[in-house]
Amino acid sequence: MNHQSTSEFLEPEQFSQKKESPLLLKPQNSVQLKRWQIVSASLILLLAGVGIGQIGGNSEANQAPTATESQINPLPVKTTQIQLAKTYQTVQNYTGEVVAMRSSEIGFEGGGKLVTVAVDEGDRVTIGTVLGKLDTSNLAAQRRSLIAQKAQAEARLAELQNGARAEQITAARARVRDLEKQLELEQIRRDRREYLYQEGAISKEQLDEVAFNAKALSERLTNARSNLEELLNGTRYEQVAAQKAVVEQLSAQIADLEITIAKSTLKAPFTGTIALRYFDEGTVVETGNPIVRLVEDSQPEVRIGVPIDVAANLSSGNQQSLEIGGTTYPATVKSVLPEVDPATRTRTVILELPSNAPVSPQQIARLQITQTVATEGYWLPLTALVKSERGLWSSYAVVATENSDLNSGGDTQSYQIERRLVEVLETNGEQVLVRGTLQPGDVIVTDGTQRLVPGQLVSKQLIEG
Repeated sequence: MNHQSTSEFLEPEQFSQKKESPLLLKPQNSVQLKRWQIVSASLILLLAGVGIGQIGGNSEANQAPTATESQINPLPVKTTQIQLAKTYQTVQNYTGEVVAMRSSEIGFEGGGKLVTVAVDEGDRVTIGTVLGKLDTSNLAAQRRSLIAQKAQAEARLAELQNGARAEQITAARARVRDLEKQLELEQIRRDRREYLYQEGAISKEQLDEVAFNAKALSERLTNARSNLEELLNGTRYEQVAAQKAVVEQLSAQIADLEITIAKSTLKAPFTGTIALRYFDEGTVVETGNPIVRLVEDSQPEVRIGVPIDVAANLSSGNQQSLEIGGTTYPATVKSVLPEVDPATRTRTVILELPSNAPVSPQQIARLQITQTVATEGYWLPLTALVKSERGLWSSYAVVATENSDLNSGGDTQSYQIERRLVEVLETNGEQVLVRGTLQPGDVIVTDGTQRLVPGQLVSKQLIEG
């Protein structure tokens, strides 16, 4: 029997040419060497089987081992039984920065020579503190000239409002009476000349001369009477109004000049700290050039961009927590800006910090917001995840073998490992929310997954629900 099974590995030609025993055949090439090794291994196994059978036939106690007893001992593992979660809470961090409530690049409205800079960088100033001054000597000279012109115009206005003096009126009346007398005398002379002309004693020319003088005196009298009437009636309203306008114009020019002089002294518009000083004394600055930068740091604010759906759940007065420089501060939502930032597609939330918060503008601030998400999944520890193919993840489920039951209280001996493909939805510290080929009540291995492979047997004793 043994020789027949051995000869099956030999080529017929080799057996006929060499009359030696098959066990004495020598290999001629690599193929024959491989066949020779197979024949040798088969003979050893057959001989070992015959020997063991003979020994076993002599003793009934030494029976052949069963298939169950020849298996590897099950590996103990730690597990958890999963339950379906329909919602979960996630904490999102949104980053912004601390900003000053007010900050200004402060400069003079007009240009000029800078004669005084009263503050330095880092100085804390209050509202109204003098920060700097410009040279105003030329403006002061212009102001004095305008004041003199105004005084002259006011004197003229007073003269017009008071009207003519009594002496002027008396003189005007005397002038009228004098002209009346001269005209009366001239009329007498005209009557006499006319009589003489009719008598032929004088020429026509002499008569016309007297008539012309009388007419001239009459016109002069009319003018004198008009001047007297004007003096008696006082100054006209239009003249007074025009002079008042001159006075008002000069007053406005003086006021404008005084405002310019006042603006040549730069004052702090609010309480804060000098962040930058741009110029020193002696510099000729142009209109609009900033002299210092003033930052208000008494009531800091934080501006953070958040998604539109998150901003919809925030309103003025909401209390939030901000992490700034490793410290958490309470904050109050001041407002949510209505417009969406076109670059980030977010809405800006402005939060107020306590006035005594030791923070500085442009520090990074982080806002934590907890959201509830309606998504079904299963929570697993991070140690339960196993890398799968193509960058996917999986976990190992413990399932009962053919003769065991995970849910029963019987003396079950072993369980088997099965792979479950999962998708990670959320991470929370040392836990992950997953979904995939999992079912409620599945028992998942939570530790030591690197020692396991699908189909491996594990023990029941260390299963933890």
